[in-house]
Amino acid sequence: MKLIFEKSIPGRDGFSLPSDLFEEIEIDKDIPEDFLDKNKKNLVEVSEVDVIRHFTKLSKLNYGVDDGLYPLGSCTMKYNPRINEKMASLGQFTHAHPLASIKMIQGSLEVMYQLNLLLCEITGMDQYTMAPASGAHGELTGNLIMRQYFVDHGEKRTKMLIPDSAHGTNPASAAMAGFEVIEIKSTSNGTVDLDALQNAMDEHTVGLMLTNPNTVGLYDGGIESIERIIHQKGGLLYYDGANLNASLGIMRPGDVGFDVVHLNLHKTFSTPHGGGGPGAGVIGVKERLIPYLPTPIIDYNANEKYFYLKDNGEKSIGMVRSFWGNFAVLVKTYAWILSLGPEYLYQASKTSIINANYVLKKLKKYYKPAYDQYCGHECTLTGREYKKYNIKTLHIAKRLMDYGIHPPTIYFPHFEPYAEETIMIEPPESESKENLDEFINVMIQISQEAESNPEILLSAPHNTPIGKTDDVLAVTKPILTYDDELRSIEQEK
Repeated sequence: MKLIFEKSIPGRDGFSLPSDLFEEIEIDKDIPEDFLDKNKKNLVEVSEVDVIRHFTKLSKLNYGVDDGLYPLGSCTMKYNPRINEKMASLGQFTHAHPLASIKMIQGSLEVMYQLNLLLCEITGMDQYTMAPASGAHGELTGNLIMRQYFVDHGEKRTKMLIPDSAHGTNPASAAMAGFEVIEIKSTSNGTVDLDALQNAMDEHTVGLMLTNPNTVGLYDGGIESIERIIHQKGGLLYYDGANLNASLGIMRPGDVGFDVVHLNLHKTFSTPHGGGGPGAGVIGVKERLIPYLPTPIIDYNANEKYFYLKDNGEKSIGMVRSFWGNFAVLVKTYAWILSLGPEYLYQASKTSIINANYVLKKLKKYYKPAYDQYCGHECTLTGREYKKYNIKTLHIAKRLMDYGIHPPTIYFPHFEPYAEETIMIEPPESESKENLDEFINVMIQISQEAESNPEILLSAPHNTPIGKTDDVLAVTKPILTYDDELRSIEQEK
C-alpha cells in the first residue's frame, strides 16, 4: 500500500479557504521569529476522496477486539459492550467542563461517587481515588500513598518487595517512588517463596506488591502466610489488580489483608485499551490510609443533597492528575458493573477461568505448560520443545497471524528455568467455545508444521500487509521520519 505522500499530485487539494480572512495578517510581525520554521515543509497535496479512501484502507489493516480473539496474556483484552460507549458518549458527560460550577456537574460527580461505593464493595476497600490515568500511574500513586504513610508515622522505610511473578510495571513504579526494589523469587510451583519473603521482610521495608493471580496465571495458596509476614513487621500489603478478572465475586482483596488495591478499569471492567490509552488505574485503600489519598475526592452533603469535590487534607500526597482522571473510562466501568450486577460479575470471572483452563487442557500436549496446574484467568504455555527444529516462540506467534489470529503475549513472564519461551494466553469471558476451538485447532496445526515443515514458520507471516521483518535492522536503522521513509522506498526501487 502506498504512503499518502506517494499519492500527492502538485496543485490538488480537497478544501478552499476564503482569502479575505488573511489580508490583514502579517506573519513576520504577528508571529515571533523563533516560532517560524525556515525550512519548507513537504505537505501532501491530495483530494478529500483520496484522504478518505487512504485512511479507510489503513483502518482495515488494523486488528482489535471487534475483529476476533485477542488472547494477550496479562492484558484482559475483552469485548466492550456498545452500551458502555453509548453511556460515555452522552452529551451531558462529553460536554461537562471540569471547571464548571458544582451545581452544573452533579450527574458526573454522582457517577464517580457511586462508582467508588461499588468498587469498595467489590474489593473490600474503604475509599477510592479516581485520578490515576493508567495502570502504572495507579501503581505510582499507591506507592506514594504508602511512602507518605510511613513518613507521617516517623518511619524511614526504603525497600519494596516485589515477586518475580509480579505485573511487569511494579518494579519501575516502586523505583519511581524512591524505593529500592528487592526481588522475591518464586518456588518451582510458580508462587512466592515464603522463606525468601520472611528473610527479606524487615523494619526498613515498606511492604510487598503482589499480583494475584500472578503473572503466570496462578493463585498464590500462601496468601495468609504472606499477609502475616508483611504485617508482623509493620509493612503494608499492595494488591496489583491487573488480574482481577479472575477474582470478581470470588475473593475480595480487602478481606484477606491487603491495605492498598490498584484496579485497571480498562482491563477487568471491559473498557478497551491499547495504543497508549485510555486507561484508569484507580487506587483503593483501607480506612487508615484514606488521609493520604490524592486530593480531591468526591463526597456527598446529605443535608443539602449535593455532591462535591472535597480537599483531602494536609496529609494527602496532593494531586496526581488534573481534574477528574479519565472520566469516560469511569462512566463505561459504572455502566458495565450496573448492567451485570453481582451475579454476573461472578459469572464473568468464572467463565474466564473456565476458558483459560480449557485452553490449557487442550494445548498442553503440544505446548508444555510453564506450570502444569489449575490456573486462573490465563495460562502460560511454552514453545521450548520446538527449539530442536530451530523454531522459537516468536515463529509460532508470527505464524498465527497467517491464520488471521492475533498472537498471545510471548516471552513474558521470562524468569528461568520454568518460564522459558513462554506463550501467555488469556481468553476472556467474552469468547465462546467455538472461538476458542478455532484458536486451539490452529495452534495444534502450527505445532505439526513445526515438525513437518519448519521453514513455513521461520519465514512467517506470509498473508499480512507486512511480511517477516529484520529485527536487527529495525533496531540499527529505524525509520522515524518521513525522510527516512523516502530513502527506504528509493533503496527498494
